[in-house]
Amino acid sequence: MELTYQKDCTNIDWDRVPELLNKVGMSSVDADKHRISFENSYAVVFVFDEKKMIGLGRSISDGVRQTALYDIAIDPTYQGHGIGSKVVDILLDATPDCNFVLYASPGKEDFYRKLGFKKMKTGMMIFADPKRMEDGVFVDK
Repeated sequence: MELTYQKDCTNIDWDRVPELLNKVGMSSVDADKHRISFENSYAVVFVFDEKKMIGLGRSISDGVRQTALYDIAIDPTYQGHGIGSKVVDILLDATPDCNFVLYASPGKEDFYRKLGFKKMKTGMMIFADPKRMEDGVFVDK
């Protein structure tokens, strides 16, 4: 395994982004919307094993107080090797003096707890497509 961590959007195969997100059970949109999301993010990271994209993540931030982490995904065949932790570290290092927020995929909460994240009691959200979230997995009924 020869990993590289890329911190920009140069030469990304955007079709691979939704493929990877779907592979780990995360929601996705079309490749062009992911491209726009990543290009408009404060910090990005893409992980490659040679030329194959096997991980990614991004953050949005004001750069001084608040940062939100999104789309953190590692191909399941590469999980358990510290790659996800390194992706999070790279994103945290981009805005070291900020508060950080994220919402984890169900079942991944312990991974983020090990990295120092705490569960919030007051986190709330309005979803653009609320019907997608009616299953009670992400949102309390």
